[in-house]
Amino acid sequence: MLQKSRIWRTVALATVAATAVAACSSSKSSTSTTAAAAGTGSGTAKCSNISIGFFGALTGSSSALGINEDNGLKLAVKQFNAANPNCQVKVTDYDSQGDPAQAPALATKAVGDATVVAIVGPAFSGESKAADPTFNDAGLPTITASATNVTLSQNGWKIFHRGVGTDAAQGGAVASYLQNDIKATKVAVVDDGSAYGQGIASIVKTKMGTAVVVTDTIDPKGTDFSSTVTKIKSANADAVFFGGYYQAAGVLDKQLHDAGVTAQFVAPDGSEDPGFVTAAGTAAAEGAVLTAPAAPINVVQGGTAFTAAYQSAFSTAPGLYSVEAFDAANIFLAGIKAGNTTRAALQTYLGTVNYVGLSKTYQFSSTGELAGTVTVYAYKVTNGQIVGLKAIAVS
Repeated sequence: MLQKSRIWRTVALATVAATAVAACSSSKSSTSTTAAAAGTGSGTAKCSNISIGFFGALTGSSSALGINEDNGLKLAVKQFNAANPNCQVKVTDYDSQGDPAQAPALATKAVGDATVVAIVGPAFSGESKAADPTFNDAGLPTITASATNVTLSQNGWKIFHRGVGTDAAQGGAVASYLQNDIKATKVAVVDDGSAYGQGIASIVKTKMGTAVVVTDTIDPKGTDFSSTVTKIKSANADAVFFGGYYQAAGVLDKQLHDAGVTAQFVAPDGSEDPGFVTAAGTAAAEGAVLTAPAAPINVVQGGTAFTAAYQSAFSTAPGLYSVEAFDAANIFLAGIKAGNTTRAALQTYLGTVNYVGLSKTYQFSSTGELAGTVTVYAYKVTNGQIVGLKAIAVS
């Protein structure tokens, strides 16, 4: 899916982003590399018959996010290969369609390919729960650029690494925004029944407490959400939070708008995509607030050069988590360039890495979470475009 260019109007976020990078640094012994290290240099890296896999939706209703990430990975590999003629890395795609039911078989296929030494992904939380046990059994290291369910790092999977903040941080930020910016007193909390949607909706419900006047779950493949809309309208909610992905979010927002519901619509990173605007229509989408633990492209280090390279390679602007997937790929590529060309060697490498990427410094805890503080950002739909608003304090 082609992505519309995004318009970012806050330069103050640069200070916040720099602070987050500093917070992620650690004094422990680690392998320190920069975003430029993997893709550029003297071209001395040597390897053969090696591949990095991408695991996520490349077709289906949630494919836009997967394509964003797959393109980020492919751009990193393209730059690396140009700089390292004696180490040509391939990309192998595993299209999950965002369906956890397909994930185990795809994971088995990936681990059965001896050339695949690392995985960028899985992109979604549900498919991560289904696929990561297989990756862990095979010792195939992963870095997800977007799976945010809190429990993913609590399963003892040694191969699991997460390049973004969790739903705990994002859910707290959403609650903070509802309370302090919208000043909502009657909140409807709806989810799509997915591991991701239910996870973040549960956090928002807990944080908002007695202000929650409606809770409901919708079928993300459905087209008629009238019963949910009626509940929200009857409760006279002044804000609606939807935990789920952009297609269903857009349809729900449109039906709320068409029913005359004026409550502020808020949704998390799974809905932060131009596909939300397309599904809702410009009129209904106008003013919707979308959140993500990912900074606007204009405030990340090297964002201008990255955007130009991405646009040149794919004839479209980078989307949500394109940068994080680019960073995840470059972490693996830096490890490969340092001679870590097996799954086991890369897994060990990730335990010591201190990588200065475009969006942040990446250093992983023993459970695969990012060390340091993460920042969550609010975006707003304005004239059909997703516009950066502010960094949100986590409540």
